[in-house]
Amino acid sequence: MAGGKRSLSIEVETEKHFVQMAEWLAMESLAEVERMTLRRKQQSDVNAEKSGETILDLAMVDQVPGLGGMHLVTFKRRNQSLNMPWHRLRVGSPVLVSPFKNHLARSAQTGVVSYRTFDSIQVALNQVPQEESFRIDLTADEITRQRQLAAITYAKDATGRLGQLRSVLMGLRQPSFIDPLPKVDFHTLLNPSQQDAVRFGLAAQDLAIIHGPPGTGKTTTVVALIVQAIERGDKVLACAPSNTGVDNLLERLVDAGQKVVRIGHPARVTQELREYTLDGLVDQHESMPLAKEMYREAEAILRQAEKWTRSKRPKGERFELRREARQLQKDARHLERFAIRSILDKADVICATTTFNEDILGDRRFDLVVIDEACQSTEPGCWVPLLRGDKLVLAGDHQQLPPTVLSKEAAKAGFAKSLMERQIQQYGDSVTRLLSIQYRMNYKIMDFSSAQFYDSQLIADDTVVDHVLADLPTVEDTEFTRQVVTFIDTAGAGWEEEVEPEGLSKRNPKEAAFILQRVQMLLDAGLPVQDIAVIAPYAAQVRLLRDNFQGQGLEIDTVDGFQGREKEVVLISLVRSNNKSEIGFLADRRRMNVALTRARRKLIVVGDSATLGIDSFYQDFLTYVESIQSYHSVWEEEGMI
Repeated sequence: MAGGKRSLSIEVETEKHFVQMAEWLAMESLAEVERMTLRRKQQSDVNAEKSGETILDLAMVDQVPGLGGMHLVTFKRRNQSLNMPWHRLRVGSPVLVSPFKNHLARSAQTGVVSYRTFDSIQVALNQVPQEESFRIDLTADEITRQRQLAAITYAKDATGRLGQLRSVLMGLRQPSFIDPLPKVDFHTLLNPSQQDAVRFGLAAQDLAIIHGPPGTGKTTTVVALIVQAIERGDKVLACAPSNTGVDNLLERLVDAGQKVVRIGHPARVTQELREYTLDGLVDQHESMPLAKEMYREAEAILRQAEKWTRSKRPKGERFELRREARQLQKDARHLERFAIRSILDKADVICATTTFNEDILGDRRFDLVVIDEACQSTEPGCWVPLLRGDKLVLAGDHQQLPPTVLSKEAAKAGFAKSLMERQIQQYGDSVTRLLSIQYRMNYKIMDFSSAQFYDSQLIADDTVVDHVLADLPTVEDTEFTRQVVTFIDTAGAGWEEEVEPEGLSKRNPKEAAFILQRVQMLLDAGLPVQDIAVIAPYAAQVRLLRDNFQGQGLEIDTVDGFQGREKEVVLISLVRSNNKSEIGFLADRRRMNVALTRARRKLIVVGDSATLGIDSFYQDFLTYVESIQSYHSVWEEEGMI
């Protein structure tokens, strides 16, 4: 009886969980609408750019045909002496392109960011815009949200295999594994922890998690797992929350010689990989020349039907012409669907973002669903691919950035907790394998993060354990280029933070100037600018740094922009310096974990210990840098600003 009551209680909690996810989606939608409304009120005011979600006064400088009938349109500042402002418009972001002086014009159209550089942004659009000047705004992604809502609504009451998986993910049914782990003939060189993770994923009957801390080769391991699953006869759906993550999987799987198809928006896929997109493959299918001819003929017939003539048309002629055109279009679409089915049927692995259009896949199911970067997706996003799978492997790192959630209320209630993090809390090591050997960082950069977030389990591979800048062929061998970690303490220097004029974000001008001075020292030592990154937690500091850097090619961005990235040298400006010891969202330790683990050979951190030291995380960091003789006061530094 007691067991029955517990089961009923968990079922009630399951029902509540799915209802709550739907409520969180609604809250997120409302938060996004409110944010867009505020931005729209700002219209062409330059302050609109301060949010990072708007770029103003742009000119179209190029346009080329894209796949799927899209146009890839490149925009730059009309005043090309100005760099692009710092912005949050990442590859794959949904945007609205509208006339600069009339953003409510009917000619405004939605698109998707397909590429970006320091001075340009490329957007995939249905039509080439005709105006002289433009603004680009991040826009709501309601289509994605509706797909997520539909997925969790279906999953809540599902039976069969999906119902069993739901029971595992909600704690009603224990996940099972093949024992002993299967033997594997690996085709690529993997370390022992990676090999164990692949075997573990193959042995899972329901759920397995690959926990990949920074630099541990998570995607390499995921691809090896997919290859092994295919060799065992499995059909695989490989997903990631971002277009960049999906394309990374696609490239690796192509290199591994797999029969792979990439579905979804084709705009961002590189030229070398376009032949593996569904659009590209359909375009080359043997049935498509006839389908295209049918479409052309249908268009010609429709033009004829609408054409004005002096003489009176025979009765019913327009109707018959339109009927004939519709039939041709219907037959052409039938040929397209045939091409899509035949291409997808031949694929061993299909790559897509987690919120793909379900209609494309028809009634296909997959033996294995893999979600890479799983911790960057809210849970409803993971349920879209989950509807299609017999078992699930999640890969990511819950100690790095969580999903982006706009609604503070929803985030606080639990929406910012990913499905992967929830499963680790629920099942722990029983469903998880940690990748423990990292190939990015000198051990001095690695050790603090390893102790704080990974129970000191990370090991630096011999190829990186003590590598330094001075080892690079173009770099001078000096004390500066041999020192691996440097913390510069600005306490007592009077380098106080300030609120950006006419904005809300924080900045620290003295700290910014000092950071750029250190960048110049690195350049003078022979390090190429493309090997350097500057990270600041506040958008205002990013803007200040960008405006004051005399040169091009230096990457300066917020922490979020560097997730999954690495550079030879990373400089971090912590910004906060005040007599109240307020550190704001510097208290988000996972965000700082990302920042502190991007550097390969040299890490420079600048901050005020008097402000930061109130937080135990930064106390530990200060203790660590002192223990490796890497603590320095700004008063010791020559050329102090």
